[in-house]
Parts: sequence; C-alpha cells; structure tokens
Amino acid sequence: MTCIGRTILGAVCAVLLAGCSTSSHVLLGTPRPPITPDQVRIYAQPPAHYEQIASINANSSASLALTGQQNMDKALERMKAEAAKLGANGILLQGVSDAQTGSIGTGVGSSSYGSHSSVGGGVGGSFALTSKVTQGLAIYVPPDQGGAPGAPFPLMAPPPPPPASGAATPVSPPPH
Repeated sequence: MTCIGRTILGAVCAVLLAGCSTSSHVLLGTPRPPITPDQVRIYAQPPAHYEQIASINANSSASLALTGQQNMDKALERMKAEAAKLGANGILLQGVSDAQTGSIGTGVGSSSYGSHSSVGGGVGGSFALTSKVTQGLAIYVPPDQGGAPGAPFPLMAPPPPPPASGAATPVSPPPH
C-alpha cells in the first residue's frame, strides 16, 4: 500500500471513530494531571470555590442499557472518565436530555382473494431506542472546599435540620 493510500485509510478510520465518540470536551482552562474516575464528584449546585477546566458532554449510546436509570448511570460514568482524564475532581452537571438513537419496527399482513372479492389486512408497530445525553462543566475543587476524594456526592441538597427541642411547631389553620 502506498503512503498516500495509508494516509487516506488512516483519515477515514479517524473520521469513523470520531463519529462513534461517546464523550467529548472543550478546554476552558488548564488541565491537571489525570486522576481515577472514582475520585470525580457530581455537583448539582456549584461549590463555593472551583476552577473551570473544560465543558464536557457524554451519552449512553451503544451501551446496551435498557432502562432510563441504566442509561443515566452509563452517561455519568462516561462523563466522570472524561473529566478524570483532564484532572478534574468534579463535574457541575448542567443538563440531561434524551436522544433518539434509532427505532425497531415490524409488521405482518395477509390477504385473501376470490373470483368476486379480495380482502387484506395488516398490523405493525415500532418503538424508539433512546439514550441519555449529559452536559456539564469539568471543575477542580480544592480539597479544603470539599474536593477531597471519598466525600459523599453532593448531588442533592441536605435535608433541613429538625426543629429544636422545645420549639413550637407551626400549625396551619384549617381551610374554610
């Protein structure tokens, strides 16, 4: 194979593989040394202090996940892997959506005819194949700001504190 042929083949393979990408990023800051994905935390609200590293996207396509939760887990797993490559220890989740990635359909039909009439009928159905698409900001949170590995995921706000003992609990008047 000639040098030009190898170059064209390499370019075609690169384009095809890029089309199958399940995560990507756009640098917004300076990447840090890579870490492991289990050290990356997901944030629903921004921490007090953080450094932007990149805008990242991931999806759950080609994962063989069946349920919405399995698709979400796969998209977040891929997002954490992308952030970890950049040394980000956090992801500020900015969006989650569903994307139709294909459909499966089938149908059956039958007909009958005679010398004076004909009858035909059919039935079919299809369903969509969907995946989750996530968008976020890969961030570095300093360890003194809650960026230490092993801390609980701050994906949800903590519950409000219980009323102090001895404090009166407000009661709403009954509706009229």
